[in-house]
Amino acid sequence: MELSFVEILKVIIIGIVEGLTEWLPVSSTGHMILVDEFVKLNVSKTFMDMFLVVIQLGAILAVVVLNFEKLNPVSSMKSKEEKKLTIELWKKVIIACVPAAVIGLIFNDYMEEHFMTAKVVAFTLILYGILFIWVENYNKNRSPKVNNIDFLDYKTAFIIGLFQVLSLVPGTSRSGATILGGILFGASRLVAAEFTFFLAIPVMFGASALKMVKFGFNYTGAEMVILIIGMVTAFIVSILSIKFLLRYIKNNDFKAFGWYRIALGIIVILYLIFVGDPV
Repeated sequence: MELSFVEILKVIIIGIVEGLTEWLPVSSTGHMILVDEFVKLNVSKTFMDMFLVVIQLGAILAVVVLNFEKLNPVSSMKSKEEKKLTIELWKKVIIACVPAAVIGLIFNDYMEEHFMTAKVVAFTLILYGILFIWVENYNKNRSPKVNNIDFLDYKTAFIIGLFQVLSLVPGTSRSGATILGGILFGASRLVAAEFTFFLAIPVMFGASALKMVKFGFNYTGAEMVILIIGMVTAFIVSILSIKFLLRYIKNNDFKAFGWYRIALGIIVILYLIFVGDPV
């Protein structure tokens, strides 16, 4: 396979979509399924399935780079108490990862075979769009109990992890599900978003490693270039996306994302009606 300029451009477009949608509560997987209908790479289906997961490593590295000091439990710049709080944070992250890791390992193949469709994406986009608007209205007169991630307790962390299980269905949005769970159970928007970012690190590293092992490590030169360009693009765009979201939620709620999801879901349904199911 020769990598033409058009193919490289397609990879960059996919990386941009991944970087934008991975951290915003709009479903990166759902957008990837939809983008794949219009931006088709000249690669095997097996490689493409792996690529759409492994490209997330670029997005994850953005979280690590932006929060390296905060996530580093052995930093020489931290006091003994700060190091202890960092270790506690990692314990909460690991505990929150357990539900999705267990359910994901059991049902991953089934989900990919039966739920990776535009119909499912359209339904979940609209459903969780409505839920975002409802949760924001429900929380209008409630004050968050947790305004600092260091004070997030283990029980709430585990509950947020349970919400992450919902994201196994494409179109749900991993960040959307966990942010909803965090807000419903007393976390501020900022704390819910921050914990969502950190929760993604082991989950997405694990998912990417699993995909790479299943695919094997016999990449062609062109496939390696595709992976690298996709991850680098996703990394750069994720940096911007994360910074935007953190600024946005300081003065705004998530209703705009809810309306966006509903509008996109309706567009997908109209596409299915007038053009046909792409899957």
